[in-house]
Amino acid sequence: MRKYFWLSFPATILLTFCKAQTLEKAAKDAQLISRMAEKYHVQPKPLDASLSTTMYDQLLEYLDPQRFLFTTADLAKLSVYRTTLHQQVATSQTSFLQLLIGIYTERIRLANAYADTICAKPFNFQLKEKYTAAEDTSYPANQQAMRLKIYKLLKLMVLTKMIDAAGDSLVMPSQKKIDSLEPGFRKKANHTLKRFAERMLQSPRGINYVVGNIYCQALATSYDPHTAYFPPDIKTAFESQLGNNTLEYGLSVEEDESGNPEIGRLKPGSPAFKSGQINEGDKIQSIQWEGKNPIDVSDAPAKEIERLLGASGGKQVTLTFKKADGTTRQVVLQKEKMENDDEDSKVKSYVLKGDRTVGFISLPDFYNDWENASGVNGCANDIAKEILKLKKENIQGLVLDLRYNGGGSMQEAVELAGIFIDAGPVAQIVTRNQKSFTLKDVNRGTIFDGPLVVLVNGSSASASEMVAGTLQDYHRATIIGSPTYGKATAQVVLPMDTTINLDNYKGDKEAESYIKLTISKLYRVSGNTAQVKGVLPDIQLPDPGDANGERESGEKTALQVQPIPANKYYQPLPALPIESENQIAQKEVSNSDYFKLVRKYTELVKTSAHKDVSLELKDAFAKTEEEKQLNEISSANKTAKEKSPYTVTHHAFDLKRIESDADLKEIDEEARKLLESDPALRIAWSVLTGTTK
Repeated sequence: MRKYFWLSFPATILLTFCKAQTLEKAAKDAQLISRMAEKYHVQPKPLDASLSTTMYDQLLEYLDPQRFLFTTADLAKLSVYRTTLHQQVATSQTSFLQLLIGIYTERIRLANAYADTICAKPFNFQLKEKYTAAEDTSYPANQQAMRLKIYKLLKLMVLTKMIDAAGDSLVMPSQKKIDSLEPGFRKKANHTLKRFAERMLQSPRGINYVVGNIYCQALATSYDPHTAYFPPDIKTAFESQLGNNTLEYGLSVEEDESGNPEIGRLKPGSPAFKSGQINEGDKIQSIQWEGKNPIDVSDAPAKEIERLLGASGGKQVTLTFKKADGTTRQVVLQKEKMENDDEDSKVKSYVLKGDRTVGFISLPDFYNDWENASGVNGCANDIAKEILKLKKENIQGLVLDLRYNGGGSMQEAVELAGIFIDAGPVAQIVTRNQKSFTLKDVNRGTIFDGPLVVLVNGSSASASEMVAGTLQDYHRATIIGSPTYGKATAQVVLPMDTTINLDNYKGDKEAESYIKLTISKLYRVSGNTAQVKGVLPDIQLPDPGDANGERESGEKTALQVQPIPANKYYQPLPALPIESENQIAQKEVSNSDYFKLVRKYTELVKTSAHKDVSLELKDAFAKTEEEKQLNEISSANKTAKEKSPYTVTHHAFDLKRIESDADLKEIDEEARKLLESDPALRIAWSVLTGTTK
């Protein structure tokens, strides 16, 4: 795909570590990570030169993902340690860290200075310049080459904004229009790089702290992609993703019509709400951590600001913002523990009405109430309640949508599988000593025993794969979509303490640092595993996401595992009519313009990867065949001539709530339109109803 993009900085990793840390503590924690992995990891690796090489490569990738900071001369100094980092780790040495931080700090400052001089004058888009594939995949040879690469990246950022401003038409603007737009886009490009430098140099705990944590993270992920280093606040943030409460300021950030950041929703009872000084629509100007210089975010993207506020290591922040009357104010906010009420991660259900009535439930992740062991507030219980409401609508089938569901609580996955099957084994777990345990549904009976389809894609992972695999093995559901991500391992968050006994640890020990450690491998009741290969759907559909190939199989440190014997108590139901269902689905697919475009697009992306990118304006606005394909795919369903075979509505319980809220009604109307035009959902409908258009 043509490479118009924003600079990609290591923001997620760089801004997700909290509490003061010296290099000595980073070195000590790295040693503890190796010892914890040796003692508890399900498939530990020796602390040797091979692991050192992996750790070194991971570290450089985290610190400089676009390879524009380090020069080959810098790497010559650093690479002395490439095969000996394990010795630094084993003996808690800091000499490599000191060298690395010295070089990295100097390069960040130099890049910042280069950006200022580059952006001091307009870019000439008439020049026949290219950002080459070779430049994209290699480090600059020297400082001159570093400056040239930064120049090209900044120019590409401005070019990208030009294309965005043109909209879907991609018609090249006039020179007058270019001259009016270019200065603002150039300023934003410069600010983007400067914010990266300031986030590093003005971070609440300092650059030593940030790089020290990335050093530990690089070691952790060298054992497998899902082992991770957690300071305390990140442990809390991780648990909040699974349903636990989290520390936050209680405000969201949105963008106004001009793309500038402004305060969005304020969570009632939150620090932002209780301050009495912040209102929706206030324009955010800067963020300042205690004892640090302000960071200008006046033209930063909303997501970047939320990332900065949510995971940058400080608990107290000073926000500067402009009110509607033009006055400027400052407010100091302190993070507080807030209940996680993110509706986007909750269960949503709809009724599809046509010749027959089908229920639809979407589950974005497997959340759980970590502070209430009863499971009352978990996703499985919420789905059970939605099914009971849908059954009152006399549904004749059900679609469970697990697309883009990255997993979460494994216990909730077990409970969810149990909703659809009678009591029995639902999965197997194997620990580091090769001992096998069975995860069971202990409750007799099912809540729904009618026809069932599960939708998945390449972003369905972990707990999603367990549920899909279990229902497939039992012949309880037809799985439709593209192969899933391929993560079939389980992790636990432990304090950095090698005296922990996993058999009786209750997860309540406080520590200065934690580790999310892979302690077991997950197998299906049939003895197969989704690890690396994923769950293969019964009915496979072309998917635009398949073009990027981002799955566990692409992870360099992914664990390779072998099948085990099937659970001896596993008794599948009679086989489903997959062959006839596939015939129905493939007839739909072959007649669908959308799926035809997806196939073409996927092939085109694979053949056009790693190509040079022109920095000449006329080339940028000359539509390539690939761009046409992408635009056509995104709009294929919006412009579809065929009428949907079903209408989307709600069960009686939701109808009353939505009709009484004008804002909610507007949002709901858009959501229902998307479901009516959803290609995969249409296939699921056809399979469940046994009819085609």
